[in-house]
Amino acid sequence: MANNNSNVVNVGGGSVRKIVTTVVILLIAAIVVMNSFTTVKAGHSGVVTTFGKVSETVLAEGLHFKIPFIQDIILIDNRVKKAEANCTAASKDLQTVSSTIAVNYKVLNSYSARVYKDIGMDYEAVIITPSIQECVKAVTAKFTAEELITNRQAIGDQMMELLKDKISTYGIEIQIFNITAFDFTDEYNAAIEAKQTAQQNALKAEQDLQRIKVEAEQKIAQAQAEAEAYRLKSEQITPEILISNYIEKWDGKLPTVVSGDSGTMMIDLSELLKGIGTSSSSGSTSTYNQTAPAVPALTDQSDNTEE
Repeated sequence: MANNNSNVVNVGGGSVRKIVTTVVILLIAAIVVMNSFTTVKAGHSGVVTTFGKVSETVLAEGLHFKIPFIQDIILIDNRVKKAEANCTAASKDLQTVSSTIAVNYKVLNSYSARVYKDIGMDYEAVIITPSIQECVKAVTAKFTAEELITNRQAIGDQMMELLKDKISTYGIEIQIFNITAFDFTDEYNAAIEAKQTAQQNALKAEQDLQRIKVEAEQKIAQAQAEAEAYRLKSEQITPEILISNYIEKWDGKLPTVVSGDSGTMMIDLSELLKGIGTSSSSGSTSTYNQTAPAVPALTDQSDNTEE
């Protein structure tokens, strides 16, 4: 009976060992299988390293086979990313300019292995940010502070082209380059404000001067027009016209002029008309001598009273 029990126990112990061994083998196989495949996410590329050595082969998106425990896959983000850099530079006229630059960039898939090998994963801090600062300083030094404000787009384009030349060899592509801020010292800002105020005042003074000139020219033109009108009118007025107007309005009563000694003297119109007719006998005014009524000569009224 005892021998039979021991045999049963031995048979049971061998079965357990087989089961444990099988489970271990299955676990190892599962681990090996799991480590034999890798997935490269969308927007990324896979850099293959064998015992730490970087391979030139770059894996695209999807499922890939690798040698377990020997090869590793490093994922490099190839999507568009944003880098911001704060830069301080001096302009051509030695003004301190503080600017903020925003750059959209991406690592090209074909350069992923080189970027990882030569730069590492922190390529933004190692390459991009220092290159932005250098390009900003180089371009800013070519322009005055005023030009930096008025030619902002053209200056940004120059900075972008210079930045592309510096980092394109690393397989980093610049998508968008933006100057988000241009700041100057308080002293320069005050000087700009004073200049703008002076320009506005000068413009207002010039406008006032133009207005005054126009008003003066209008007055001169008006005075000249009035003078010309008076001149033309005076040329048209002749003694004949004056006498004619007088006769037309004459009511038949002789005008008298009182002298200073209370005497009275009458004006002989016939003599005046004769003088006018003689001076213009060849002209059109001779008709006045023919048509004007004869006025008899008058004697001094004071003599008739004494008689």
